[in-house]
Amino acid sequence: MTFITFDDFQANLARVRARLAAACVVAGRPVDSVRILAVTKTHPVEAALYAHRAGLAGAGENRVQEALEKIAACPDPSVRWELIGHLQSNKAAKAATAFARIQSVDRLELAQKLDRAAAAAGKVLPILLQVNAGDDPAKFGIDCAAAPALLEATLKCPALKVEGLMTVAPLAPDNPAIAQKCFARLRETRDALAKQFGLPLAELSMGMSDDMESAIREGSTMVRVGTALFGKR
Repeated sequence: MTFITFDDFQANLARVRARLAAACVVAGRPVDSVRILAVTKTHPVEAALYAHRAGLAGAGENRVQEALEKIAACPDPSVRWELIGHLQSNKAAKAATAFARIQSVDRLELAQKLDRAAAAAGKVLPILLQVNAGDDPAKFGIDCAAAPALLEATLKCPALKVEGLMTVAPLAPDNPAIAQKCFARLRETRDALAKQFGLPLAELSMGMSDDMESAIREGSTMVRVGTALFGKR
């Protein structure tokens, strides 16, 4: 199958940006308060290059091995790669060195392995804590009630930098209120954690192609968009 052209990508991006801008107006927020992370999983390396060329926040990948192959094949070393999918502990060392940020830290064992690997690589690794704010058994992430304990423990990892929270809303296309409730809970959890620990936790990574408007209304600072940019896989 032939991948889309850069012109087609630009047209798709213009539509996504228009949606983002409209949602920001409704929410009373500046347009530049929300960034777009291009979800490039299952797409060729050209998808990441398109996103980088267009000035997007980076390329989001779900699987470590797939991402490593693309990173090795990418002709531009300045492309910024983020891991947004579930991370198995046995791949933590590779992930810590390969990605600019890991959005899916959901347990202490994983945080500690990432901390050791990042320290060995001589870097401080930015991370987000993944919270299952929608209480969806099909999604990864810690419960909202468990977030304070994980944050407290993760803050003791000197080679990690917790920049905020991430969530994936339950799949409920016929009931958008479910996603909005999930996003509101993540924001409320972040606000409580920021107050308790005296940290900004500025990043709220939430919202995708189908529910970005709801996420933006609830305070998302980064929407993870794949289908609306590159088409269905």
